[in-house]
Amino acid sequence: MRLAMTPNVKRVRASAAGLGLLLLISACSTKGANAGQAAADAPTAKPSSQVKVALIPGGPHPYFQPWKAAITQAKADFKLGGTTFDETSEWDQSKQNSLVNSLASQGYNAFGIFGVSPTDINSTFSDLKSKGATVASLGSCPATEPDKADFCLSTDVGDAAYKAAKATIDAMGGHGVLVHLTGNNVDANTQRRIAGVKKAVDETAGKVTLLTTITDVDKDLQTAQKAVSDLLSAHGKEIQGIVTTAYNPAVASADAVKAAKLPIKVVAIDDDPSILSGIRDGSVSATVGQNPTGQAYVGSWALEQLATGACTMRQPGQTVDSGSFVVTTANVATYDAERKTKTEQLMTEFKTSVLKCS
Repeated sequence: MRLAMTPNVKRVRASAAGLGLLLLISACSTKGANAGQAAADAPTAKPSSQVKVALIPGGPHPYFQPWKAAITQAKADFKLGGTTFDETSEWDQSKQNSLVNSLASQGYNAFGIFGVSPTDINSTFSDLKSKGATVASLGSCPATEPDKADFCLSTDVGDAAYKAAKATIDAMGGHGVLVHLTGNNVDANTQRRIAGVKKAVDETAGKVTLLTTITDVDKDLQTAQKAVSDLLSAHGKEIQGIVTTAYNPAVASADAVKAAKLPIKVVAIDDDPSILSGIRDGSVSATVGQNPTGQAYVGSWALEQLATGACTMRQPGQTVDSGSFVVTTANVATYDAERKTKTEQLMTEFKTSVLKCS
């Protein structure tokens, strides 16, 4: 999932209200004194109070705002020695690497990172691992395998895009012309999204035509607004559906179609307030919510377990789907409960099948 946005766009609701009910952690001890039997390649055993977790997005974007509340809650719940949420002012891998190195020099020893460049981030992970840090790839997995992080906790973006496209096709009545708006074309996650939408279109056996896929429109809201305006000016009367699999074009499409009063079915991604408002008033057919809170909260706990030596990975570099949820008028008021349930399930999954704990 390649995300980008100007620093001024606000993200509502960090989903902090639900964090209080998230989980009593009991399956793995966090006491460094009991972690001496960890695998030879695990970090030296230490108490939780010596674990400092840094969550580092790829750059400024509203998607990551729930990470802030989640890491604060994780610090209290897991007795961490320190936490930080830090992002560079722009999406640049070299600047992110500089930030990572700076935090490592300040004693941070557990990192949850959304890599700017999926093709290059593995070298960053390897460097951190060589220094004895534990590392999670959060929100996006590397484009190349194997994943050099301890684990990747991210949305299955191909599946989420498939769900979004299916919801759009259903809203269109199963036939017509569809347009897909998405993120950076060179991002591996964008290609997975494109494949997910194509799969849904192919299943219609020609009843739905994909007019075009517009990439590179998630840099900021202004870029997305221009792309949508140009699209509607050129093809507005022939389009029956728009599926968006990146944050900014989702907001831009919802606003533009509503303003133009066109009978186009829009399915978005994430839960910007304008998107949820559109679902309530019928101008947006659906959205696909993700689980950034679960990524940060469960990811921080797993990093702590690995850093203390209480647990090791059963399968180093394993990918875990953090969940995605179709939101319509039927569940717009209650979908967050589904997300919280998924977070609880993620914790159980890590305890029982992702980590091996002493």
